[in-house]
Amino acid sequence: MKITYNKLVRDLIPQIIEKSGKTAVYDTLSDEAYLEMLDKKLVEEMNEYQTDKNLEELADILEVVYALAEAKGSSAIGLEKLRVEKAVSRGGFKKKILLKEVIEK
Repeated sequence: MKITYNKLVRDLIPQIIEKSGKTAVYDTLSDEAYLEMLDKKLVEEMNEYQTDKNLEELADILEVVYALAEAKGSSAIGLEKLRVEKAVSRGGFKKKILLKEVIEK
């Protein structure tokens, strides 16, 4: 039986499949295709989080976000620096503020 996936997977998945006695057929993506598949993977992981609402799915989202940062020439540390800069200049989400409307004067 053959199951077709055509999706980005974590680096050790082919080895895990092989250890289970199955054959993994895979390829290495170009940089452009990698970015495209990371974007799709991010949507997939966000959808899984919306369904399951668990921390494991949030960890998967972070893994994809960190991979995207690296693929775009940054790093998890660089991304965190940007996050902190935005938190300092615009705040975070801790106060649970729901902006209902803005009235111009």
